Amino acid sequence: MVKSITDSVIYVGCDDADLDLFESQYDVPNGMAYNSYVILDEKVCLMDTVDKRVSEQWMQNVQEALGGRSIDYLVVQHMEPDHAANIQRIAEQYPDMKIVGNAKTFAFFNQFYSYDLSGRTITVKEGDSLALGAHTLEFLMAPMVHWPEVMMTYDTGDKIFFTADAFGKFGTLDTEEDWACEARRYYFNIVGKYGAQVQAMLKKVDAHDIQIICPLHGPILTENLDYYVGKYKVWSSYEPEDQGIFIAYASIHGNTAEAAEQLKALLESKGAPKVSISDLSRNDMAEAVEDAFRYDRLVLACATYDGGLFPCMESFLSHLKAKNYQKRTVGLMENGTWAPMAAKLMKAQLETMKNVTVLEPVVSIKSSLKGETTDTMVQLADELLK
Repeated sequence: MVKSITDSVIYVGCDDADLDLFESQYDVPNGMAYNSYVILDEKVCLMDTVDKRVSEQWMQNVQEALGGRSIDYLVVQHMEPDHAANIQRIAEQYPDMKIVGNAKTFAFFNQFYSYDLSGRTITVKEGDSLALGAHTLEFLMAPMVHWPEVMMTYDTGDKIFFTADAFGKFGTLDTEEDWACEARRYYFNIVGKYGAQVQAMLKKVDAHDIQIICPLHGPILTENLDYYVGKYKVWSSYEPEDQGIFIAYASIHGNTAEAAEQLKALLESKGAPKVSISDLSRNDMAEAVEDAFRYDRLVLACATYDGGLFPCMESFLSHLKAKNYQKRTVGLMENGTWAPMAAKLMKAQLETMKNVTVLEPVVSIKSSLKGETTDTMVQLADELLK
């Protein structure tokens, strides 16, 4: 796909509608976009390459955008292979092209590839600039958003912020869907661990007059930029985005699932503003992580399995810890026919996370929900709604 963003900045990225798993782990039912841009000025600058899956289409797009011109500079903002897979190929095609990156960029390049860039690199650091003519590029380091070498680029000419993976989302560009849903799932699962680093990056965003945001995944953002920046400020602060309760359950034979559904119905009958529920055995784990961060309250319902947690719950908690889950209130439900252990083990996991409040009482089910255990569930519902 080749399209003009401004009179002199052209999109040359590619959609990959056939991709099933991004990073070999995230379900992408609407595929993925790999974004790349050409700036046509007195000097021509290419902003990043793309994944090897779309190399041929990308090369055609670049050549179409160039209209017979050569490339003077390639700016490498991120060395992850979905953006850097074609550096060698484009460097071979344009032997006079200089490659612009920071010190870590080129260290990583030498780890991935054996191609010799000697005499062709321009190493930049925070605040350095590159004049193209009417456009001057200012380079802003963004380490750990979400790799150590990541940098972003501000084009003073068109007031464009090229943001690497920040402000990206799952899905191809031709997918018609709400930005926030898939951007949130993308953020918390890929960037979520690095909230402090994202906050540092956002301070640099606030210091610039930005009219357009050009990420390496997802749509080019041209309107209402405060909305997108605002979402990132909330997400990176680990504050809840919405008031609501997310129930995540891990059920073997269905009794824990039935109890979780009964809790959902009970909360809704008591006026809960929003209750979302997920079967961790069957639903998308990345979406469950997204919802855990989205809402201010969480309920974990898990069957005991071999004296431990049912595996999908153990995996879910591991994901939450890895992504810095914090500042939330959590209720617990467990099930066990002879020796329920799930609540104790879930609580131990939660105690390793920051500012997580575990509510009492714990709902402890012996095989199926009945009698006094139902009364305990009512008590837990009341605590969740305080």
